[in-house]
Amino acid sequence: MKKDMRYLCYPFMRESASTVDFEIRTDSLTTRIGEALALTTEVEAVQRDLQILQPMAYHLNGSVRGKLAIDEEDLNQLSSMYDYYVNFTKDQIGHFVLPQGAQGACALHICRSEAKKSVRALHKVSLERDVPEILFDYTHLLANVLFTMAVYVNQHHDVKEIPFVSKSYPTRPKKKEVAKN
Repeated sequence: MKKDMRYLCYPFMRESASTVDFEIRTDSLTTRIGEALALTTEVEAVQRDLQILQPMAYHLNGSVRGKLAIDEEDLNQLSSMYDYYVNFTKDQIGHFVLPQGAQGACALHICRSEAKKSVRALHKVSLERDVPEILFDYTHLLANVLFTMAVYVNQHHDVKEIPFVSKSYPTRPKKKEVAKN
């Protein structure tokens, strides 16, 4: 007798491989990007780019178990997005900031966090099988793009970033490097 599919939310759920955890994590990322889309309707550039990034997160999802769906062109497009947002936010992203502000910016900070969790899940997969380096590059850069987008959205709403100074780690002199998230 065929199993009733209503009792199965995801066919690989019982696998022990870390691939499943990566796929669930990137599914969550894709869902959160959809939420950010709903909360940033007044910021045209962010809307345009999130509409590109949402399906790319699902392409990232399938690129470990299935055919590699992220290529150099995709990485270059994401890199261009990063450059665009850094151009507007460079004075505010050279240090840690608290994830706060406008509702859309907060949603983007959650997306950033989900992207970082996806990087970690991808690392776990790489301990079990070969993972193309482009997937790591894309996922790391995606987290940084989402961070710069959050700061951009706060700027759009005239919300000031609140720097975070850790009491756990020593403060280093400001570098020219950007996108600390």
